[in-house]
Amino acid sequence: MSDIEKNRSTAADQAYFKMDNLSVGYNKRTLIHDICIDIKKGEIVTLIGPNGAGKSTILKSITRQLQIIGGRVIFDMSDLHSMSFRSLSTKMAVVLTERINPELATCHDIVATGRYPYTGRLGILSREDEDKVDAALAAVNARELGNKDFNAISDGQRQRIMLARAICQEPEVIILDEPTSFLDIHFKLELLSILRRMAKENDITIIMTLHEIDLAQKISDKIVCVSGDHVTRYGTPSEIFQFDVIKELYGINNGFFDPVYGNIELAKPSGNVPEVFVISSGGEGIPVFRELQKSNTPFAAGILYKNDIDYLLARLMACRVITEEPFQDITEETLKEAMDVMDECREVIYTGYPLGRGNERINELLETASREKKLKVLINEEQNI
Repeated sequence: MSDIEKNRSTAADQAYFKMDNLSVGYNKRTLIHDICIDIKKGEIVTLIGPNGAGKSTILKSITRQLQIIGGRVIFDMSDLHSMSFRSLSTKMAVVLTERINPELATCHDIVATGRYPYTGRLGILSREDEDKVDAALAAVNARELGNKDFNAISDGQRQRIMLARAICQEPEVIILDEPTSFLDIHFKLELLSILRRMAKENDITIIMTLHEIDLAQKISDKIVCVSGDHVTRYGTPSEIFQFDVIKELYGINNGFFDPVYGNIELAKPSGNVPEVFVISSGGEGIPVFRELQKSNTPFAAGILYKNDIDYLLARLMACRVITEEPFQDITEETLKEAMDVMDECREVIYTGYPLGRGNERINELLETASREKKLKVLINEEQNI
């Protein structure tokens, strides 16, 4: 490796934005203390946690809207609080939840304020500045909003305009507080796609808060968990989005977080004795599981291979799951366990998936259920339970 490549590699490993034993709060009263987070250039870092945990307080502190109580923030090897506001405004863009209500300003005017750190005292935009305003509007698919009154557009459209203003600043870091608020799913995905593209193609560091933890799991390079008076965890999505971690962070006791699908699920049906036995595979059992959950009917599922997509949800929703090791023939012991559980149930639902050599002993379950007049076969996925 050449010296240039070594230097690049070293720079990529260094923290570009660092919170060093940071303490934040209001009126000199500490709410969150000892925050230690290293962020690399071009990373997307998302703060998650319950309402009122202090996520916005952290963002306001690292953008100098609140005075920090202790520690320091290092930005590109400089102390953030030693930087002039003009210098900081050319490096950092901020999109917070507070709404602005400008008088008689078009969306173009709002986006153009992102160029003011680069203009003279009179704030007159050059042709190059105007081109950058147009490019920022195009980046968020909002060209058609340019001439509209900012106060006359929807909340979702305002959010896109505020992001365009941030893009127009040409920052190295963008700070966003709940940027997907007020957006429908189409624009949520569009906005997050824009942020991901900016981070990965333009090496812009993104620090934000999100309430939608499923989206945070999918877009983020790192996750910060904020709860109580400190940051409880900081790591990659695969490290953070675990059943127990999310349960503890949000104090979930009436449902659960499914780390595989990234979904929040309602609690499993009450009761430890199954009333229905579901025989399924390949995702065909998932709608069945959900319908039984909605009706609060405790159920068992099997015989499922542990690499089957149905198993991944059944293990969280069913009161009993009978499993077999992947790619193995169903053993006598596993079949007997399934028979015993099925015997407790008043109904057996078979989703009609095809059977092969490995799981052909499912036929024995079906024959027994049919003989006992418990069997219900779903003809296709559109048939209701």
